[in-house]
Amino acid sequence: MASGNFGLSLVVVRNVPLFSGLDEHELEHLSRVARRRRAERGEFIVREGESTDFLYILLSGRAKVTNSDEEGKEIILAILGPGEFFGEMGLIDESPRSADVVAQEACELLVLGAAEFQRCWRENFPVAKKLMQILVGRLRDADRKIESLALLDVYGRVARLLLEMSEEQDGRRVVKRKISKQEMARMIGASREMVTKVMRDLEAGSYIAYDGDCLVILGG
Repeated sequence: MASGNFGLSLVVVRNVPLFSGLDEHELEHLSRVARRRRAERGEFIVREGESTDFLYILLSGRAKVTNSDEEGKEIILAILGPGEFFGEMGLIDESPRSADVVAQEACELLVLGAAEFQRCWRENFPVAKKLMQILVGRLRDADRKIESLALLDVYGRVARLLLEMSEEQDGRRVVKRKISKQEMARMIGASREMVTKVMRDLEAGSYIAYDGDCLVILGG
């Protein structure tokens, strides 16, 4: 497990969305107390059940948040990219890690100790507000996923997932994030074969199309 204290530049800390409301003095303090860590592809960054000692913020790369069902099958709860963070729940309620987080590709992370993270959000309203907004957003996402599993068939779940991953670009809805059929299946509670069939049907029906590495949602 690769880690190390390489010292953080002020630019790195300033570009973290969670810290966007901090003044220069606080940013300088965080640049001194935070450290960098690298994780290689496939490496467990945290494991379910471990004690919670750090907040992790992705600077580059991707990581997946996972649990396992009763049969040991992996369930992907979320895929995280640069600027997103994890580990905050246990630092707030002092509970063990509730899920595994695994690097999907080589990642660089900013690591902040529990005491510094708690001091930061308690003493800085902008950080506390941003943290609450992100947590509320995650709760809403969880509600939508539960609704999808209860009310939508696999076609509906795939369509909703694609819409949630998409972003506006030049008047089109585009999915830039690379995600495999297996990952999609594990995110929506379906088989890879069924997801493959749905994607083929959506493409054949001109609901989606591929433009290089991007997937474009056409809307039929």
